[in-house]
Amino acid sequence: MTKLIIILLSAVFINNYILSRFLGICPFLGVSKKLDSATGMSLAVIFVMLIATAVTWPIQMFLLNPNGLGYLQTIIFILVIAALVQLVEIVLKRYIPALHKSLGVYLPLITTNCAILGVTILNIDEGYTFVEAMVNSLGSGLGFMLAMIMFSGVRSKLEGADIPKSFKGLPITLVAASVTSLSFMGFGGIIENLFA
Repeated sequence: MTKLIIILLSAVFINNYILSRFLGICPFLGVSKKLDSATGMSLAVIFVMLIATAVTWPIQMFLLNPNGLGYLQTIIFILVIAALVQLVEIVLKRYIPALHKSLGVYLPLITTNCAILGVTILNIDEGYTFVEAMVNSLGSGLGFMLAMIMFSGVRSKLEGADIPKSFKGLPITLVAASVTSLSFMGFGGIIENLFA
């Protein structure tokens, strides 16, 4: 149980896929302007991460590895993620059209969100059991959500700030993203020391 808590907390704070591994930067920069869009995108990413892990882990362990087809991992995982994103898009379009419209082009981009592919592959590379992989995926999704919501707040503050002309737009966004990323470095030794 302690190992699962460490995996969860580490995925949220220490190994945050956006802020420490720099995966999923496109939606981080593109959808974080408004809190509702950032939250909606984060929920969709959490859902796809969990379902992708639930599907790809057994495929890897029971189909690819036993048959010596591990080299097909990336291709198979991308196909699974693409199919799941299409499912999410259909569901959102049908049942939550306002969220579907607010996410716009970024919803199909979940297919190419390297954070989701990264989570599924790293779950295998870390040698996680199915339960550990699911916990890591949940933590990674929650970490994605934390980063998105936090950065949404930072960006809303930036809109009202008096920013020098040369820093307006993307430059100040990148500076703010780097400072936000630095703030997570302080969690490095805390989680391990809590359970030592």
